[in-house]
Amino acid sequence: MTFSDIFKSSFLENINSVSLLDMAIALILAFGIGVFIFLVYKKTFSGVMYSSSFGVTLIALTMITTLVILAVTSNVVLSLGMVGALSIVRFRTAIKEPLDIAFLFWSIAVGIVLAAGMIPLALVGSVAIGVILLVFVNKKPALNPFIVVVHCDGPESELLARDFLDSHVSRAVIKSKTAQKGSIELNYEVRLKDENTDFISALSQLQGINSAVLVSYNGDYLG
Repeated sequence: MTFSDIFKSSFLENINSVSLLDMAIALILAFGIGVFIFLVYKKTFSGVMYSSSFGVTLIALTMITTLVILAVTSNVVLSLGMVGALSIVRFRTAIKEPLDIAFLFWSIAVGIVLAAGMIPLALVGSVAIGVILLVFVNKKPALNPFIVVVHCDGPESELLARDFLDSHVSRAVIKSKTAQKGSIELNYEVRLKDENTDFISALSQLQGINSAVLVSYNGDYLG
């Protein structure tokens, strides 16, 4: 076997299976749409801690998916091997926000569609998805929910706090109650009548009320 015989394989025959122009167009479009997905994610993020690395991951995931699908569509044998190789990959990173799953799937879907040559579908679909997310995710509720945490001495002050909240907010629903010897902690979900929060100071001054805390939250209460 000579040196040249070693390189006479199907590997070298696949070098030109995807043209440079097709690769350039697909990767440039993937980068552009990936940046658009990143900007939509940044605009609609409503979590606690914003992660810039996740936004960059969306761009990279779009381009990587495009690269993989370009290779798969150019070779049937390679597509079978790629399925087997990807089936053993396991990702252990926890997704904290449910909406992040939609952005990840969006990036993967765009990469697949672009590599398949359906450029109008990728562009129009991404714009439509982005507009829908911007409209619905950034839509503010008419009445923002709050949590009021009250520490009081006993049942009498508990009733006093309840009557006070009923008269100063549009809605007050108890979420949890913790009773200890000589102390009661109450957690109320309240809906304010307006933007005025001065009532919380007046609540803390009532007889038997040790402290009162007003906390804004997104409406997903656990506990």
